[in-house]
Amino acid sequence: MLVNHGMNQLASLSIARSYSFASSIAAVLRRQSFLIRARGGGVHNKVHSTKTEADAVSILRAITPTLDPTRHKGQAGKIAVIGGCREYTGAPYFAAISALKIGADLSHVFCTKDAAPVIKSYSPELIVHPVLEESYSVREEERKQVSAKVVAEVDKWMERFDCLVVGPGLGRDPFLLDCVSEIMKQARHSNVPIVVDGDGLFLVANSLHLVHGYPLAVLTPNVNEYKRLVQTVLKCEVDDADAHGQLSSLAKQIGGVTILRKGRSDLISDGDIVNSVSICGSPRRCGGQGDILSGSS
Repeated sequence: MLVNHGMNQLASLSIARSYSFASSIAAVLRRQSFLIRARGGGVHNKVHSTKTEADAVSILRAITPTLDPTRHKGQAGKIAVIGGCREYTGAPYFAAISALKIGADLSHVFCTKDAAPVIKSYSPELIVHPVLEESYSVREEERKQVSAKVVAEVDKWMERFDCLVVGPGLGRDPFLLDCVSEIMKQARHSNVPIVVDGDGLFLVANSLHLVHGYPLAVLTPNVNEYKRLVQTVLKCEVDDADAHGQLSSLAKQIGGVTILRKGRSDLISDGDIVNSVSICGSPRRCGGQGDILSGSS
C-alpha cells in the first residue's frame, strides 16, 4: 500500500522537476519497499489470517541484498546508528557492524566525542561521526546553539541513508535525548525508516509523537521496554494470555508502527497482523544480542 501510494505520487510528477527531486522520491520508494519486504510481503499476506508463524528464513533471504557485480558502493544499503556515549560504546558497534554483516554497504555511527575513539578502534569498517553532545559538556546559555549544530550535522547526511537505528548505547542524558528527538523529526520529514531500540525506546515512551502515525518506524522492545510501552500507551499491565491481541492493539494505538516484541517467541505486529518467530536462538540472554537484532532489522 505504501509503495502503490508512492508510485502514484511519482507518476504525477512533472517532467520539468529536477533530477535531485526525482532521486529523492526514488529513495523514498526504495525504503518503503524494503520495509514492506521486511514485514513479510505486505498487505497481501493479511487476507487469510491475522496470526501467523513467520517464515524467518524466507524473510531474511528477501531483505538480504543479493551479490551483484553490476552494483556500485551504496546500492545495497547505507545505515546510520544514532547512539553511543561515555558509558556505552559496545551497543552502537554491535548494531552498526551487524548491518554490514547482513549485507549493507556502508554503516555510520553518530555518537558523542567521548565514545568516538573507542568505537573507531573496534573496526575500520565503520564511519564514525563524533557530533553528539551531553549536558556536562554544554553550558546552559549555549544549549540552543549547540543543539541546532548537532541536528544540522546529522541532517546533512540524512538523504543518503536508507535507515536510522536510534538508541543503542544512547544513554539518558536530557540534552542528548532532546537532540535525538529533533534528529528523529528530520528523519520523518525525509521519509527515512527508523528502527528504535534501547534508550531510544525510553525516549519514545515519553515522547510518543516522535513515531506516532509513522508506518516506517520499527520498535524492538525487550521485556522491560515493552512493559513500559504498554503502561504508557494502553494504561494497563502486560497480558501474556492475550499477547497477540495486546501487541496488535499497542501497534494500532501508536498509529500503525511495527513492533517487534522480543521474548521466548518473538511477536511482530503493525496493528493489522501478528507474526510470531519461534526459532530457538541462543539460550544465553547476554547484553548485545538486542543491538545485533536492531542493526540487522
